[in-house]
Amino acid sequence: MYLSRVRVATAGLDAHALGQLMAGHAYGNHQLLWRLFPEVTDRPFLFRQELEHDAGLHGSARGMPMFYVLSQVEPIPVPGLLECESKPFAPKLETGQQLAFRLRANPVVARAEEGRRRSRRHDVLMDAKKAAKEEGITDRLMVQERMEDAARAWLGDSERAARRGYRLPIDPQTSGYRQHTFRRKGGEIRFSSIDFEGRLEVTDPERFLQTLEEGIGRSRAFGCGMWMIRRLES
Repeated sequence: MYLSRVRVATAGLDAHALGQLMAGHAYGNHQLLWRLFPEVTDRPFLFRQELEHDAGLHGSARGMPMFYVLSQVEPIPVPGLLECESKPFAPKLETGQQLAFRLRANPVVARAEEGRRRSRRHDVLMDAKKAAKEEGITDRLMVQERMEDAARAWLGDSERAARRGYRLPIDPQTSGYRQHTFRRKGGEIRFSSIDFEGRLEVTDPERFLQTLEEGIGRSRAFGCGMWMIRRLES
């Protein structure tokens, strides 16, 4: 795998593409990053959008969006449009190892519904909000707490975590809940995202390495599911 930091030369964008970039338009940014992989037909990457000044680029930060990209093949910079700093990414993981992590994910739950052949996916946070209101909870902060608890329960679910090779020893922090809506050929796409930050323990190094490569949750093509990890200082 390769981990890359990608910056955009905005002079190479037309007004529409620049507007999508600044608005964090997930589909447009996904299409933009595809240009780093001209020889590949199946999507080989996950990405996470941040701002340059939040990514430690203090000397050259422009306050512009930038991307972290995790890919199976090395990206090729696009002169005049996409600048790319890449390095091989092959973390050595051990059972019981503790890692700090950041993750932007789209938590959903699938439920069978009468009259439907397939289960319907529900936004975990909106599901919790609806349940809270049905219980008569109207306080905004209490409803928000229910929503964030539901998100943490989704990520820390013991069965999901075991399949993915990790466990959460403490509840992560949550922030940045956002609902995304955009149109493309074939209809409208809606999804939500929330940011997690905390500490995890590797329970199965092979499975967790696969989890890093594949990402977690839905909407991985649109900037969700990519784990950012670092070793904890001893």
